[in-house]
Amino acid sequence: MRLGISSYCLDREIENGILTLDEAIDWAAKYGAECMELVPFAFRFDDEVTGKIDLAKIAAVKKRAKDAGLALVNYSVLADFCKEGEDLEKEIARVCHHVDIAAELGVPRMRHDVTAFRRPLNQNTLKDFDRWLPVLAESAKRVTEHAKKLGVMTLIENHGFFANGCDRVERILNAVNDDNYGLLLDTGNIICVDEDPSAAALALAPLTRMIHLKDFYIRKRDPGDTTQFDCGGHWFRSKAGKYLRGAILAQGDLDIYEILGTIKHSGYDGDIAIEFEGLEDGRYATGVGISNARRIWEEA
Repeated sequence: MRLGISSYCLDREIENGILTLDEAIDWAAKYGAECMELVPFAFRFDDEVTGKIDLAKIAAVKKRAKDAGLALVNYSVLADFCKEGEDLEKEIARVCHHVDIAAELGVPRMRHDVTAFRRPLNQNTLKDFDRWLPVLAESAKRVTEHAKKLGVMTLIENHGFFANGCDRVERILNAVNDDNYGLLLDTGNIICVDEDPSAAALALAPLTRMIHLKDFYIRKRDPGDTTQFDCGGHWFRSKAGKYLRGAILAQGDLDIYEILGTIKHSGYDGDIAIEFEGLEDGRYATGVGISNARRIWEEA
C-alpha cells in the first residue's frame, strides 16, 4: 500500500499563491506522502483557449515528483455525459483530451466523472438513472478505449448524488464491462447518499483500483451556513438531508479505524490518497491526515 495525497487538498494554497504546484509536490514528500493524485482545478496542463498541451510544464512536474521520490498515480477531472447529440460528442472529446494529458504525465490512471456533482436532486431518481445508464456506459466505454491505447486505466468515482452508491456504481461498471475501467472508491463520498463507508468498502473492494480517504462531520440538524452543493469546507446536505462538512482525517464523525481496517483486511494493497476539503489550513490538515492514516493502517 502506498499512502499519499490528492493535490486537491492544497487547492486553496495553490490558488492563493502560497504554494506552487512544484512546492506542493515537495511539501507532500516532506510530510510523508509516497504518491500524489493531480487534480487540475488550481492549475492546468493545457492552454485554456486553444487546448494545446503544455509539454514543458508536464516534463517539469514529472521531474519534480521524481526528484522528490513521489509517484504520480492518478489524474482526476470532472465530466458530465448526461447530454445528447453534439453536446455529448464535445464532452467525450474533452475527456479524451484529458486522457492525452494523463498519458503525457505518465500516470497509470485517470478518474473522470460521468455526471455533474450539482445535478438537480429532483433529476437523481432511479428512473432517471435507468434512462441515462446506457449513455453513461457507452460514453465511458469510448473514453476507456481511447485511454487503453495510451496505457491509461480510467476510473469512475462514487461522487455526488447520481453516480454514487454501491448498486449504481456497480451497474455502471458492469455496463461498461471493460478491464480498463475500474473504481476509485471514495470512502467519504458514499455518505452523500447515506450509505455506510465500511460496508461500501467491503462490497466494492473487488472493483477498487484506487482509494480516496476522507472524513466528514455529520449533523442531523442545520448547523448554519448550509448549501446543497458547496462542499469546499462549508456544510452541504446528503441525499436524505443530513448535514455534512469536510473534516481532518480521523477528527470527524466517520469511523476511520473501521474503514481502514475493512480496506486492509479485504486484501486491498493499492494506492490511497487523502482528500481533504474542510475549513482548516490545507497544509496543517493534510499533514495531520497523513500521520493519522499511516498510524491507523498499521494498527488495523
